[in-house]
Amino acid sequence: MFTRIVVGTDGSDTAEGAVGQAIDLARLTRATLSVVSAFQPVSKRRIQGEQEGAPADIANQIGPREDVNLILDDAAAKARAEGIEVQTHPVQADPADAILNVAEEIKADLIVVGNKGMTGARRYLLGSVPNNVSHNAPCSVMIVQTT
Repeated sequence: MFTRIVVGTDGSDTAEGAVGQAIDLARLTRATLSVVSAFQPVSKRRIQGEQEGAPADIANQIGPREDVNLILDDAAAKARAEGIEVQTHPVQADPADAILNVAEEIKADLIVVGNKGMTGARRYLLGSVPNNVSHNAPCSVMIVQTT
């Protein structure tokens, strides 16, 4: 049924629901799982400010890419605990673009996203990640009820 599944996460509780569903589907279909998390560049001044008070051994681990890596490592550990082959993708981009780009790159069969941002007035905004993904995906999309 599915051989390559992509799921996006920002580490939030609602994204964890989508990751959980993607893990379940990957286990059931024996698919590989690609977990995507997006980040935006941060100014050197801000990073230096955050590093100033940090101990020397962790100062180099402060930044948006490192935060995303922690989120991805957590999701990957959960997938591996279920026996799933998983790859992580930290991507410097808008979240919807990051998910779509990875899906195209790996020729995904399915993208899994949470429904956060699809209720109320926000559902009409074109910037909503699930809306953008569902309208531009190169494959099937599963929108998980997470809110």
